[in-house]
Amino acid sequence: MKRAGNLFEKIYEFDNIHRAYLKARRCKRYRGEILRYTERLEENLINIQNHLIWQSYQPGEYRFFIVTEPKERQIQALPFNDRVVQHALNNVIEPVLERAFIYHSYACRKGKGAHIASEHLSRWLYDLHVQHGEAVYCLKADISKYFHSIDHDALKRIIRRKIKCKRTLWLIDKIIDHNGLGTHTGIPVGNLTSQVFANVYLHELDSYVKETLREHYYMRYMDDFVLLSHDKESLRRTLADIEGFLWETLKLRLNPKTYIFKVKQGVDFIGYRHWCTHKKVRKGSVKRIRKKIKRFIERYATGAIDFQTVNKSIQSWLGHIKHADTFNLRNKILSSIVLVRREN
Repeated sequence: MKRAGNLFEKIYEFDNIHRAYLKARRCKRYRGEILRYTERLEENLINIQNHLIWQSYQPGEYRFFIVTEPKERQIQALPFNDRVVQHALNNVIEPVLERAFIYHSYACRKGKGAHIASEHLSRWLYDLHVQHGEAVYCLKADISKYFHSIDHDALKRIIRRKIKCKRTLWLIDKIIDHNGLGTHTGIPVGNLTSQVFANVYLHELDSYVKETLREHYYMRYMDDFVLLSHDKESLRRTLADIEGFLWETLKLRLNPKTYIFKVKQGVDFIGYRHWCTHKKVRKGSVKRIRKKIKRFIERYATGAIDFQTVNKSIQSWLGHIKHADTFNLRNKILSSIVLVRREN
């Protein structure tokens, strides 16, 4: 892949920075921080432009908070001004980096996503099991503490194989090094650029599996990946090769829960449990929505939330589960929702 140069001028173009502002405020435009920023919009955007031109930009301080669904994670959020800068950078470098990615890498990419990955996995299971009629095995793995384990020096070397513009690399390095932890490993989960950098980092694994190991039935969604084969022993050798490559090249380790199994017990991946003929929603996901509905009913009864808030959340979850075989589950969930206001 030819290295890309002359990118920095595109990053600090005013139109690009304004487009970055519009992306950064999407679905959040009425929050106090963003309303205050918008009151002096032109001044703020010109300020970003000047700091980039003179390479005097310094990222702000992170705000730390915890999210508990689908699992507990610590999120790091930068001030809105820094989020605009990251969108401006991402607008320019993402298309450059995207060109190298393999087809079956699905996270944080336009035209991809969990539902497309799930459809392809279902198709592979059908092709391998139903059409060939042999036992199929799956290697399912994920990286242990992935975002917190990314080595800054290794990440910078990988990016430099794709981008040669020195001023763009200066901005990228600035964002990588400012991780809020004061360490030379780890990138913040809440950053827009972290999604791109995380995909770039594990593209090294994608290339190794596809080009060196020559595995056909391989797909990855961020730090989760699966491999399918009729040969269990071959998957064991592949697993050993992957473990060695990840540690020697990227300083990463696999989660101890990594294992090889027959696909007839179902492949649990990206929110669904897949078989060759059907798929279901994870039990944990169903359990969470039942708890959430119970809380919504209680809060609606007290007047703490309105119908639109309840409906928006329920419709979002229904949109997720409709991609699986869930006709009876959807009816059961919907019939359990009874919204009644309590009298004071």
